[in-house]
Amino acid sequence: MNDFVKPQSLGLAAVRPKPSREEAEAAVRTLIAWAGDNPAREGLVDTPRRVVKAYEELFSGYGEDPGIALSKVFSQVDGYADIVVVRDIPFFSHCEHHMVPFFGKAHIGYYPNRGVVGLSKLARIVDTFARRLQTQEAMSSQIVHAVDAALHTRGVAVMLEAEHMCMSMRGVKKHGVSTVTTQFSGIFRQDSSEQVRFLTLMRAAK
Repeated sequence: MNDFVKPQSLGLAAVRPKPSREEAEAAVRTLIAWAGDNPAREGLVDTPRRVVKAYEELFSGYGEDPGIALSKVFSQVDGYADIVVVRDIPFFSHCEHHMVPFFGKAHIGYYPNRGVVGLSKLARIVDTFARRLQTQEAMSSQIVHAVDAALHTRGVAVMLEAEHMCMSMRGVKKHGVSTVTTQFSGIFRQDSSEQVRFLTLMRAAK
């Protein structure tokens, strides 16, 4: 990976040089000690290495370009120009305020213009943004902008439904509370009946 934390699209700015793996593992040992345990005991001695390795996967979205995932567009769709909806895409992310997980499902709809994208690519886009420190609101907006920018759609609709562990495990400790966010562009933003159509298709047969 690059020696520097890459500036990300959609408003994420460049920051200081990326710490080394050794520095990251040392930080984990510090947190273990701060929590009140002994990082040198048998059950914890390998934990810093495991945590850093896990973080590479959990936050792999920083090294992914959403435009690449959506670069393959299929234009030969026999004139299809109606709405495409992919619903119930599971995701796991981490709250940028407490670095605690939140998880749920994403629903994406769009009106094609120049063609359609493989359905699995929409799920990949969700993972790209979910595997970063996030807020649900920002993630909703990022998905819309990425799909719009790559496909030049006539409109994109996104809904995220998620449970936040920072609300379930700490603070008010309310388990099972769901947060819903929506973001619309193009025809979905201009015409409320299109929002209704998206929501109706999303909920169909549930």
